[in-house]
Amino acid sequence: MALKTIIEPFKIKMVEPITMSTEAERKKFLKDAHLNTFLLDSDQVIIDMLTDSGTSAMSASQWAGIIDGDESYAGSRSWKRMEKVVKELTGMEYVLPTHQGRAAERIIYTHLGGKGKTFISNTHFDTTRANIEFSGADAIDIPIEEGKNPKQYHPFKGNMDIKQLEENILRLGAENVGAVILTITNNSGGGQPVSMENARQVGEVCKKHGVLYLQDMCRIAENAYFVHHREKAYADVDYKSIAQEMMSFADGAVMSAKKDALVNMGGFLSLRDEKIANECKNLLIITEGFTTYGGLSGRDMEAIAIGLDEVFDADYLHYRIRSTEYLGNKLHEMGIPLMLPIGGHAVYIDAKEMYPHIPVDQYPGQTLVSELYHVGGVRSVEIGSVMFGRYDDKGKLIPSPMELVRLAIPRRVYTQSHIEYVIEVFGEVQKRIKDTKGVKITYEPAFLRHFTAHFESL
Repeated sequence: MALKTIIEPFKIKMVEPITMSTEAERKKFLKDAHLNTFLLDSDQVIIDMLTDSGTSAMSASQWAGIIDGDESYAGSRSWKRMEKVVKELTGMEYVLPTHQGRAAERIIYTHLGGKGKTFISNTHFDTTRANIEFSGADAIDIPIEEGKNPKQYHPFKGNMDIKQLEENILRLGAENVGAVILTITNNSGGGQPVSMENARQVGEVCKKHGVLYLQDMCRIAENAYFVHHREKAYADVDYKSIAQEMMSFADGAVMSAKKDALVNMGGFLSLRDEKIANECKNLLIITEGFTTYGGLSGRDMEAIAIGLDEVFDADYLHYRIRSTEYLGNKLHEMGIPLMLPIGGHAVYIDAKEMYPHIPVDQYPGQTLVSELYHVGGVRSVEIGSVMFGRYDDKGKLIPSPMELVRLAIPRRVYTQSHIEYVIEVFGEVQKRIKDTKGVKITYEPAFLRHFTAHFESL
């Protein structure tokens, strides 16, 4: 008999207290933070869904590995263990450790980028785009059409538009394309997975035109779950083998280990080409550290090696994806507009539909982020025109294609009752929709403005 209740496939051995707050207290906290939840202190937050990056609870095995970490400057056994695991997973000979994913991005995109270069992706994430544009290069997104419509169902809305990929390479000239980047899963596109067939086709186009093909693999295990359950050819293939096959098409991979390696800090860059690897190693030594630690402690590397094994456990992945679906399905039943189907690491709310009376230049996504915190102390993040909007020559906002709010679920951190609380908070926010007003930006930096921008209610 198959039981329907999905339980956490682990026991809790250690707890961290949550500071409970009142709505009045949160109103003041939010005002002091200029309506930007990034600027809140962590002890002012009840349920933290700002990000799934670096917020995982590590296992007993990982903590044991931390004790065993070898802190030698060069050639530590912890590095050798991490290198072996990463090589086995990616199939790539050259591995460069970094302190987190954006450090790996900065190294590879500084090397490949610069003025006159263009990078093509299904959807660049914020730090990816910022590192590319900071180098002087351009970044363009070409998700499939279904990926731009939150309501429309497609099993792999994270896919890249293959026709547009070829057209863009021909238009730009292959020599002017810094790289093609497939983000797996597509975080900015609603946490949607990429199919094996799409990953293969991207590789075929890149090989045909002699363009470098990189994969952002920070959620590769979660993507493997969707491939296993949605692509018939992979129904009998285990998750790790699926991940390995997907990466076999690429020339390189960037990973923020703070996601699917189940750690709080770390990342790496993997490459097949020795020349590119050697040039990137020079940048690594200058900015991160020696090539066998790259800004990481030995204990961090031990935890990454163990986490990259644990993340492919079938029971863990089943719990991870189904528990995310539980939150999404409950909100959908309430009438909360979502990006469908539910993604792997987060639930994405369609704020533009939730607040149809708030125009995009009054940032409905940031409005919902503020409301969720004010009502229930739930911290989330806007993935819309605050994060990705731009201005034209006259200073008018060019909005993002979608106005989403992401509820990113930390791995192995919250229990069923925490999720039920989040659902209840949405119920209260829903009651206030008609009376909710938008926000305006009062301060913003040139890059990555969502991290430090200030807002005021209208």
